[in-house]
Amino acid sequence: MGIGLNIPIEFVLFGLTLLGVALTHKHALQVALGGLAVITAYKVLVAGFPAGAGLGGLMGHLSHEWVILANLLALLVSFALLARHFEQSRVPEWMPAMLPDDWTGGFVLLVLIFVLSAILDNIAAALIGGTVALRVFRGRVHIGYVAAIVAASNGGGSGSVLGDTTTTMMWIAGKSPWAVLTAYAAAIPSLLVFGIPASFQQHRHSPIVRDAARGVVIDWGRIAVVATILVTAVAANILTNLYHPAVLDHFPVLGVAVFAAVVVTSVVRRADWGIVPEAVTGAVFLLALVAAASMMPVERLPSPSVAVTFGLGFLSAVFDNIPLTALALKQGGFDWGLLAYAVGFGGSMMWFGSSAGVAITRLFPEAQSARAWLLAAWHVPLAYVVGFGVQAILLGWHP
Repeated sequence: MGIGLNIPIEFVLFGLTLLGVALTHKHALQVALGGLAVITAYKVLVAGFPAGAGLGGLMGHLSHEWVILANLLALLVSFALLARHFEQSRVPEWMPAMLPDDWTGGFVLLVLIFVLSAILDNIAAALIGGTVALRVFRGRVHIGYVAAIVAASNGGGSGSVLGDTTTTMMWIAGKSPWAVLTAYAAAIPSLLVFGIPASFQQHRHSPIVRDAARGVVIDWGRIAVVATILVTAVAANILTNLYHPAVLDHFPVLGVAVFAAVVVTSVVRRADWGIVPEAVTGAVFLLALVAAASMMPVERLPSPSVAVTFGLGFLSAVFDNIPLTALALKQGGFDWGLLAYAVGFGGSMMWFGSSAGVAITRLFPEAQSARAWLLAAWHVPLAYVVGFGVQAILLGWHP
């Protein structure tokens, strides 16, 4: 059933949910759960599922989707604990000592955020970068540079299955980490395009004042914990795919393995379990959107192409990239590296377009203005277009 231009009702309800999330950030969780409830009710009572109609169809649908959702829940919470271990290692306090004293200091900080995002998480990298920026720029950070921090974290995470929820979703769905890695063909040139202008913006606004890192003692035990958890994540995925691939469809191997590593390594350094409630709340919000996206009739979407992928990047600036990725995974046929860059970096074009943007504007509330963001961060959309073009031309389309 559809309305107007033969648009299925499910897409209308889903679009309204995403619009509600974009417009009511303080009530995003309630909107996401409400949207999921309405879409589920419509599918059960009217449209049905590929597995059948009514509650039986819903149970059949969930019999497969629960593995993806459970993996995401465990990984999102585990990565939040992983990021806290890194913060408590005191490495972020030591980072200012690495920065040059002129405009290049701002650019080097963006590069460090880019690299951190690849091995941690784009939200953690953005928050660490924002905290360092507040210190070295004496609390006066230009909105254009705030946007650049978000873009660096999203770009750095776009080519790593550990760096962004969207790429982690692709990994869970069986996409090769090497397929996602090609996103760096776009992300690296885009870093130059937005990073240099943003660094000049910041230098004119408030030059860097690099304080020497006195008395900072890095906790190498926590660094070892971070490394162990990351190695566990990679090993669990590789070994299961090599020897027991069928298990991945029936049990959340990756999420359970990583969370188990967090628990076991707590013997070496206690994890900050106090952040779990907040991490679970954020994860439930994302899971509600992913679950809603899984119910969409993707056979009615445009066929995957370079142009469609390019458009998804702009769409992710106003609609959360998590459900967009879920829709793409359900539909199939995309170039996953190009899509990872598009939906990952594309969200940087607006402050509420990515989780990293929403998180960092808590440190910089003046950036919570669409108009101010667009005017100050003009270099981010330009960087998106240039990066996308570079990857598409150099690597082509490989679904």
